[in-house]
Amino acid sequence: MGKSSKRSKKKLLRKAKWLIVLFVCGLLLWFRGYWSSQTVENFSWPEVVLSPKDRILVLVPHPDDEVLGCGGIIQQARVRGIPLRIVFLTYGDNNQWSFLVYRKRPVLSPEVAQRMGMIRHNEALAASRALGLSLDHLSFLGYPDFGALNIWNAHWGDRPAFRGLLTHATVVPYANALRPGALYKGEEVLQDLTTVIREFRPTKVFVSHPADHNPDHRALYLFTRVALWNLDTEIKPELYPYLIHFGRWPRPKGYWPDRHLKPPSFFEGEISWKTYSLSEEEVERKQSALREHKTQYLYSAKYLLSFVRRNELFGDFPVIALRRHPSSISLHPKSAEGLLETPEELTDRERAAFVGFEERSVQLEGNELVLSIKFLRPLAEAVKASVDVFGYRTDRPFSEMPKLHIRFSTIGHEIYDQDRQLPRNILRVTHTPRQLIVRIPLRVLGDPQKILTSAQTYLGEVPLDWASWRVLELS
Repeated sequence: MGKSSKRSKKKLLRKAKWLIVLFVCGLLLWFRGYWSSQTVENFSWPEVVLSPKDRILVLVPHPDDEVLGCGGIIQQARVRGIPLRIVFLTYGDNNQWSFLVYRKRPVLSPEVAQRMGMIRHNEALAASRALGLSLDHLSFLGYPDFGALNIWNAHWGDRPAFRGLLTHATVVPYANALRPGALYKGEEVLQDLTTVIREFRPTKVFVSHPADHNPDHRALYLFTRVALWNLDTEIKPELYPYLIHFGRWPRPKGYWPDRHLKPPSFFEGEISWKTYSLSEEEVERKQSALREHKTQYLYSAKYLLSFVRRNELFGDFPVIALRRHPSSISLHPKSAEGLLETPEELTDRERAAFVGFEERSVQLEGNELVLSIKFLRPLAEAVKASVDVFGYRTDRPFSEMPKLHIRFSTIGHEIYDQDRQLPRNILRVTHTPRQLIVRIPLRVLGDPQKILTSAQTYLGEVPLDWASWRVLELS
């Protein structure tokens, strides 16, 4: 009887433990549903409306971005028979960490890197089929993964082509790309985008965001902007940038299909967001399509699933019209939350040295562009800052326009046009440990009609903080 009684007690304890586990799980699910319902109640942005007369062009930096940013839009266009084209800037052939998880060993040769690029290409085909599309809807340009911003910054005109980090290629190496053999140079990227836009004639262009933390995403936006300016007399589509990488956003991470995707509060008051609401079926298809990007899903499923929600977000900074006026115009969102958060990928040493932006403004004084930057704290000896200022004119090839990089440290500044050093006296710089004021004669920028500008701080080669690219228009 004693042994039987003990066995009965053990069974009862096991049952009690399972009941407790089930109760806790039920409670967690209830809370999840409760907070999801709270999110729905507080949701309100204008809706993106697709018309039967629309032609939808989706420009994406890497395979998987099309699903993350526009999976719902793509499905809606397909169901309604709206002409649609998806164009990939790269084959995603430089994500070493995801390749390591996928292959169980590192990528050590250019040939293997290109094979991984083709695997990601094939994943994009599988994802498109999950969204109801065919190969005819897709185009691949084949420019270097994690190299597009380098090309934008310093590989135009007579400068040498960029060299891929893993593929070691200097030209598009993929036979099934739009233009195999195209040099890794800015004018080549611009030519391909201009050709695609001119031939397809979109009414709406969905593209990566100028505030995205991934450099390829920022670069694609910038190239697209210039391509659209070049075609301004032919076609004027609406632009819908989508954000993918931004600090600890989105929150919470993980699969929350009943919640809405909300923009980072850092941009509150700066960007007018629009949304596309997904049906339950569209949410399910989006998740299925995302799973087809297996190399990325194995590596970061929780992060990717954060974008499988009840909506997709689109929004851009307004273009700033510059006129000769005594007051300056702010270029940098002010947000206590944004200013206090350092990038999560930094090491402890980098966090200790972190210098971020407090405020950035612009002004037109006579024939000079005046840029002012205030830092959250003084620049340290090892920390440097840089300002990028690119000019644009309709009557001059963009490859020939000045592309200034002004680099600052505690001991002075240097000026470059792409990678060519220029005399320091072509512009004026005033600085204190916490503020920089740069006065650039417009002639130094090629007497531009439009200007693209950004700024960043960095420790050695490690970026610390950077300010989003902004578009200035001179009257």
